[in-house]
Amino acid sequence: MNLVRAELERLSARRFVQLMVVLLALAFAITAATTLAGSHKPNADELNSARAQASQARQSMEVSYQECLARQSGSLPPQDTGRYFPADCSEIDPIRQEKLPIAADYLPGVFSFAQQAQPLLYFLIAFLVLFGFLVGASYIGADLNSGGVVNLLLWRPRRLTVLTAKLGTLLGAVLVLSLLASVAYLATFWVIGQTAGLPGRLDGDFWTSLAAVHGRGMVLVLLTSALGFAIATLGRHTSAALGAAAAYAVLWELGGRLVMEIVDARRPDQLMLSSHIGAWLTGEARFWDPQICAGNSGNDYCDSFYSLTWGPSLLVLLALTGGLTAAAFAVFRRRDLL
Repeated sequence: MNLVRAELERLSARRFVQLMVVLLALAFAITAATTLAGSHKPNADELNSARAQASQARQSMEVSYQECLARQSGSLPPQDTGRYFPADCSEIDPIRQEKLPIAADYLPGVFSFAQQAQPLLYFLIAFLVLFGFLVGASYIGADLNSGGVVNLLLWRPRRLTVLTAKLGTLLGAVLVLSLLASVAYLATFWVIGQTAGLPGRLDGDFWTSLAAVHGRGMVLVLLTSALGFAIATLGRHTSAALGAAAAYAVLWELGGRLVMEIVDARRPDQLMLSSHIGAWLTGEARFWDPQICAGNSGNDYCDSFYSLTWGPSLLVLLALTGGLTAAAFAVFRRRDLL
């Protein structure tokens, strides 16, 4: 317990960590101020006009769906047979749509918490992921480079215990900070929606969906924090983690993707870490691959899209983080620290 307390004090005393917390608060403040300045409370005329436009859009969707069914049954008038309809009319069935037009869609300049909360939450998660990676890398990297770990081992001469305490303290501190930041962040925009915009439809489905995204985001923040910690431990310096991240982005996410496009590789996106991150956060990610329908004669409908779901993507992220973390512990146990 004394070791964890000491590590927590060391972590909170680091100037880089303090600077990152200040930048985090500054980014939130700028986002909230920009949103507040660009929004206003709609008046009755604006609301009535928006409701009418949304109702008209829903009616148009229903008409298109009925015309699609009529084309399938052969009862569509000849002059309308040239119009485009999908092969499967259920694709445009209003009942099956994920989101129907609502009044908030036709209120430009009005912030709607129900509509914007999830995109804003993705922004928060992205910033926290960057925060966790940089703090995790600098926390252990600076200690290894400056000899702080050696001094700590003179007090507690158990290498794996010390490294475990450092990693556990890091993950616990990042998780607590992320949860506090999330509450403050979402509460701020909820207040903006109540006072200078529209709250929107905040039903059980909305909060369940938002909580699911937030939970997956917190897992991703912890994984990236551990990843930065592990790479910096292996490289004995903060710059090792930064260099590894930059090299991966340039050589594989950009260069590798370009090479796979040149050679017409099958499903290249499933080999990219960014694709699995997106699939984990959203629950499912769809990607286009023309090779899927390469052998199709054109007589049958072929969908050139394939999906990555959250389950396999989580396994990829866990395997990568777990493997590097295990390697970091193995190397730290045997390596000369002087």
